[in-house]
Amino acid sequence: MKVLLPKNFDELVEKFNQNLKKFNQIHSLTNYKNIKPIVEDSIKGLEYVTRYPKVAIDVGSGAGFPAIFLAMILEHTSWHLFEPNPKKAAFLTYVKVNLALKNVTIHKEKIENGVKFKANLITSRALMSAEKLIEICSGYYDEKSEFLLYKGSNASLEVENLDARVYNDGVRNYVLIGGLNVG
Repeated sequence: MKVLLPKNFDELVEKFNQNLKKFNQIHSLTNYKNIKPIVEDSIKGLEYVTRYPKVAIDVGSGAGFPAIFLAMILEHTSWHLFEPNPKKAAFLTYVKVNLALKNVTIHKEKIENGVKFKANLITSRALMSAEKLIEICSGYYDEKSEFLLYKGSNASLEVENLDARVYNDGVRNYVLIGGLNVG
C-alpha cells in the first residue's frame, strides 16, 4: 500500500514525543530517547499491507508503537488499541485526547477478554509468537483480514508453518499473514 503522510504528521509526531517525554519522567514507559527511528519503523510496515483497512486492531499497544503513528496516517480507519497495563492505557488515552485522534479507541484489557468484532488489519510489535497471537485474536478476523507483525531476526522460523510473507528491512522483519481459514 502506498503510504501518504498527512500534512500535519510531523507536528503530531512532535506532540506525541513531548507527551512521551512527560510521561516517561514519572512512569518510565519506554527507554527510547529518539523516536524518529521508531516512527519510520512503524510506518514502513504499511508498505506491505495489500488494502486500505476500515477497521484495525493493535494488540499489546504499549507506548503506542506502531498503532498511534499508523492511526495518524490512516485517518479514516477505525483503530482499536488493546493494552491491559493501566499506566500504558492511561498514556494512550492521554495521547488520543491530546492529539485529537478521533479514529482511536483504547481498550484497557487483553484482547482475548474483549467483545469480538471483525478487523481488516491486526497489528502487533514483538508481543508474542505469531501462532499465539493468531490464537488469542480468534473472533476478530476472517479470511479477508491481514496480520501485520513487527518481528525480529527469527521471524522466518516463527512463521514457517503459516502462509506468511516476510519482508526484511535490515534490522526489522515485517510479517504479513492473510487469508486465514476461520472455519
